[in-house]
Amino acid sequence: MTVNISRRTALRRAAFVAAGAAVGSQFLSLPARAAEASPDPEKIRQGIRKAQERNKRVLTGIPSKNGWEMEKIADDRGHIYTRPVPGTPVAGVQVRMAEVETVLVHVVSRFHYEIDALHAGDVVGWRNPGSIRKGLPESNLASGTAVRIRSGSYPPGARGGFYPLEEIVVRDILAECEGVVRWGGDDRRPDESLFYIDVPPGDERLTEVAAKIRGWSHTAGQGSGVLVDPLLPQRRKAAERLAVQQG
Repeated sequence: MTVNISRRTALRRAAFVAAGAAVGSQFLSLPARAAEASPDPEKIRQGIRKAQERNKRVLTGIPSKNGWEMEKIADDRGHIYTRPVPGTPVAGVQVRMAEVETVLVHVVSRFHYEIDALHAGDVVGWRNPGSIRKGLPESNLASGTAVRIRSGSYPPGARGGFYPLEEIVVRDILAECEGVVRWGGDDRRPDESLFYIDVPPGDERLTEVAAKIRGWSHTAGQGSGVLVDPLLPQRRKAAERLAVQQG
């Protein structure tokens, strides 16, 4: 699943976008009769320089294990920001915005309500690329596409940190996410505190699952915080089927 990202390509793409933005903003600021005038070359150059500086500061050009680009910083004009986990004492978790955020926050929320109550500091998201091992699933933390939940309770390399019923809930959460999230407990070297996006950028399955989760916020009796019975036959079958697929 690993995807190679060309830094030069990323810079060129951002520069192209910046140039387009500069041109577009100039057209919007001019009277209609001047719409055909040539854009100011200096404004285009400034836009390109700003985009290049931003990319140099934020981007690495290196994918994490699941194919998403790792970023050097969070909360500073990149794709990774601190996001709240509503209904929990968790102050916030640094994750990639949009669909990834929606799905991972849902995982954390269900963990809180159905497995064990979380507290401030129990959930960790983004980590600097220099602090993780890039060839392992933990590298997904650096791309903002993974979270660690209560890592002190589930040390890497050890299995059996969850009680049987708790693991059934974990399986149910994964099935609800339709395979776009993987549990580190299923990896060759187990890492039971780790949950990460298991599809590459642009995968439609992630978009669909995120849309489903967002829809629950407008529907009574659905979504995290609403207790479900993971022992229902149809839910167990779905969870067991996914466990085989991801195993």
